Amino acid sequence: MHVLWLVSMTLPQAALACGLSHASDVSGGWLTGQLTALRGRADLQLTVACVNGQCKEALCGEHGGVTYRILPGGGDFSRLLQAVHPDLVHIWGTEYAAAAAMDQAARALGLPVLVGIQGVMEDCAAHLCDGVPEAYLHSTPLDRALDRLIPGALLDKLQSSFDALARSEAALLGTARHVTGRTGFDRRAVERLAPRARYYPCNETLRPLFYEGPLWQPRDFGRGPVVLLSQGNYPLKNLHTVLQAMPAILQRWPDARLRIAGWPPLDKGPLLRPLIVRLFPYQRYCRRLAEALGVAGHIRYTGPLDAAAMRQAYLDADLFLLPSSSENSPNSLGEAMLLGLPCVASRAGGIPDMLTDGTEGRLYGQALDADGLARTVTAVLSAPDSGAALGQAARRRALHTHDPAANADALCGIYQTILQEDAR
Repeated sequence: MHVLWLVSMTLPQAALACGLSHASDVSGGWLTGQLTALRGRADLQLTVACVNGQCKEALCGEHGGVTYRILPGGGDFSRLLQAVHPDLVHIWGTEYAAAAAMDQAARALGLPVLVGIQGVMEDCAAHLCDGVPEAYLHSTPLDRALDRLIPGALLDKLQSSFDALARSEAALLGTARHVTGRTGFDRRAVERLAPRARYYPCNETLRPLFYEGPLWQPRDFGRGPVVLLSQGNYPLKNLHTVLQAMPAILQRWPDARLRIAGWPPLDKGPLLRPLIVRLFPYQRYCRRLAEALGVAGHIRYTGPLDAAAMRQAYLDADLFLLPSSSENSPNSLGEAMLLGLPCVASRAGGIPDMLTDGTEGRLYGQALDADGLARTVTAVLSAPDSGAALGQAARRRALHTHDPAANADALCGIYQTILQEDAR
């Protein structure tokens, strides 16, 4: 069977196959993992189409038995489908414009389409700015004028974007016949948004590097445990609640450190600083909050991390923290679990389907509950084994959830089931 994937990013394998000099492996790790697991299967021919709005022309190449196409923006999907002749189209993600265009083109040609739900944009949009004070949520006419000259991250603009993505997702799912997901959370969303669809469960395979090499080991951190956060640049990831929890953590461990993977807040020097501060209200809020709470000196951004650097960041931490207001099945949590790192997370979305509270990690109630977050982090770090037993149990769970061979078999089984139904 020949399956065409549509993905919203340029995968490293696609960049290599098509002669591009660089493609980041910071995001999209579940796609890289699944590709690696599927490679060499005799029952599957795979073409992967990557949407890249920065490319000026379509590119094509082959690597590891997979054909890759890099498409500028979207391209003519009808022509692509007629050239590739797939038996089935698998659209990874629901909200980007190319997904709807591909779905329409495939349907017009009578091809079956499988939609893979990643996050649930409806829920992301509903909780995007939870806990951020009203004063930071609304831009002025001057802000918007400046933003047209130097694009920033105005929260009302971001909210409008998320709302539009949620509408795009709803429109795509509203006519979908086949949808794959991983959690009870996304299954309930599919039941609501895609009433005509059959739901196929299939777990994700993570980046290959996280299945090999040394595992996390507890250390004597004394007064300075390291808490790792995988993202902090927009409010859905809930850095502000972590900052509110930090004074209680520092009361117990005065040298505790919060490491945040990714870019630090933008700074272009003293001349542009007032403009940057104005155009990035969430970063402004978090900076002011950290300074008011006296925790700014305990925070460090790592800069963007590739797979190897992110793996090392997990190993160098004493606890992984995922406080998001909305998630489905976060890859960062799965990667931390694979390495045996003790984890604390909110109960948002599909997180409870990945990790059992009390045996494989700890979940705290509401994402915005700073006191509950601090108590839960303190409970894990103050355990006699520093959470090592939780981490070991989490690793056993993650090895099952993210088993590459099992997930590849499950996905190919889904493809075969759809094609058999379509042939009737």
